[in-house]
Amino acid sequence: MLRDEQLSILRDISQSVAFADDRQGKIGQLIADGYVMKDGDLFELTAKGVTAVEEHAAALGASDAEAASTSFDRLI
Repeated sequence: MLRDEQLSILRDISQSVAFADDRQGKIGQLIADGYVMKDGDLFELTAKGVTAVEEHAAALGASDAEAASTSFDRLI
């Protein structure tokens, strides 16, 4: 199971966002776990990394929809 900080790094890589040097040390573990690969000076998500980001986004979307329906039910 990935921690929030690891998922944040994966999302940043998927969006080609540059990140601070202190986070680059944490990428080594993501590479070892098969979520990220290095291509020259750039990092890219592997299929496993893409799946992790998509699943996390879907889980967030489901919880957001649940919260919205709960809020809506309170209005009725």
